[in-house]
Amino acid sequence: MCDARFFASCIEGVGELTQISENSYTAILETKVAYLQFKFKITVQLVRIEPPSRIEAKIEGTPLGIVGHLTAATVTTLAEAGEQTVISYTMDMALTGNWAPSGSRC
Repeated sequence: MCDARFFASCIEGVGELTQISENSYTAILETKVAYLQFKFKITVQLVRIEPPSRIEAKIEGTPLGIVGHLTAATVTTLAEAGEQTVISYTMDMALTGNWAPSGSRC
């Protein structure tokens, strides 16, 4: 079983994690995109878990305070390196909406 709270604590900017079903969670994600700081309300669906080395997730969310949408697919792999664990991840992410202060569309 995946310890989602511990896993989320390893990711900078993730807070307010709440489990909504066995493999679904909501959270707040604070991050920078280019030079802009954003806060997103996200839903995370764990779509594949292969203990102890792989987690795949689908993420959807909306930025707080502006109009837009975030979608992402992530793959996280964990590998032993002596007494340490090496965490690698890839993310395919799309952002849409009014992002720039001038209201430019992405």
